[in-house]
Amino acid sequence: MRKFTVIQSDKESASFLDNKGEKSIFSNETTTARNSYITIQAEEEFQEWMGFGGAFSEAASYTLSQISPQNRSKVIQSYFDKKEGLAYNLGRTHINSCDFALENYTYVEENDTTLESFTIEREKEWVLPLIHDAKEIAGEELTILSSPWSPPAWMKTNNEMNNGGKLKEEFRQLWADYYAAYITAMEENDVKIWGVTVQNEPAVAQTWDSCEYTAEEERDFIKNYLGPTLQRAGYGDKKVIIWDHNRDMILERAYAVLSDPEAAQYVWGTGNHWYVSEEFENLSKVHEQFPDKHLLFTEGCIEGGVQLGAWGTGERYARNIIGDMNNWLEGFIDWNLVLNEQGGPNHVGNYCDAPIIADTERDVVHFNSSYYYIGHFSKYIRPGAKRVKVNSSAEGLSLTAFKNNSNEIVVVLLNETEEEQSTKIELQDYYSEVHLPKRSITTCIIER
Repeated sequence: MRKFTVIQSDKESASFLDNKGEKSIFSNETTTARNSYITIQAEEEFQEWMGFGGAFSEAASYTLSQISPQNRSKVIQSYFDKKEGLAYNLGRTHINSCDFALENYTYVEENDTTLESFTIEREKEWVLPLIHDAKEIAGEELTILSSPWSPPAWMKTNNEMNNGGKLKEEFRQLWADYYAAYITAMEENDVKIWGVTVQNEPAVAQTWDSCEYTAEEERDFIKNYLGPTLQRAGYGDKKVIIWDHNRDMILERAYAVLSDPEAAQYVWGTGNHWYVSEEFENLSKVHEQFPDKHLLFTEGCIEGGVQLGAWGTGERYARNIIGDMNNWLEGFIDWNLVLNEQGGPNHVGNYCDAPIIADTERDVVHFNSSYYYIGHFSKYIRPGAKRVKVNSSAEGLSLTAFKNNSNEIVVVLLNETEEEQSTKIELQDYYSEVHLPKRSITTCIIER
């Protein structure tokens, strides 16, 4: 017999429910869900899972400084505590400012082509303390990915950090040196950098901090400047991630860069966002072309400001996580860890939602459905888990399954429909029926 635990959240109660404290047992008795089954083939394994996390943006860090110390600690624990929180182990920082900063800023004085003035002093006020506190709660080093939104204005063709523009050719080496200087400065402040992306969203001129690269420009910057520069600086172990943008054009960008051996030697993998497209199969196409490279979700959020109480926002998270997981994704980094009551601060008014919203005027912390939906994955699918094969006849459900290093199987089932369903989960001649309320997410843990 196998122990079978069910954790469930539905639209009526946005909180974790563990089947009212009851635990069902796998059995081989007849069930009523004869026409709907999910068969787990646990010996057929796919990619290894890195973990989950969120971005330590200036907006998130500043917002947490505007609420009481008690609520600030509550938010950090809610994400990084391994037992009571979401067990986050990944993170993302921005190199220079991004839209979710209080203003445009860089780390050097204007026209400093020596980088002698380089300093991350600004990050010591809010961002670095948040990372240090998160590390303490997590009890381990976090896997931190760092991304630039824009070089300093004087390095760009449009002479501003916002509204796109390109990196001037004469500053390509200086800009590559900037990445290395950032890594050095962060690590001198006890924040280990795991890797960098070449550019956040390189295919669009945003009204905020942005810089455009064609596929050929990104390829050439990596092979001629960024890759060799990190090697010379002693950072050859740092992971370099390309694209860092939406799924719709991910294959074209990956092919242009990774089919060039000189560039590909420096590239760990490809990063994707969820905006515009839910063509999850595009990740599999990248994997099929370049099976030795990796895939990481580097950003996603709910656009358009705060949506307290919305249930569809959590469903969007789960749908995207499952869709990408089933197409070779290896890790998931959400965007802002927390935002204020307006969905900011954001220096160009590009307000968004976050899994946790902190009302800085009332000192109240709100947990959105997205927080709970992420938890259905992150609390149970642990770093080092392997995705396993699943066959399903269940209609209207999205699902994925992983095997933890402890050998337990975790199955996550998303029911976005308005119909209740029941299905039978089978594993090596044992099975149990699972009831799935409408508009619900269910995590099943099978101890072997």
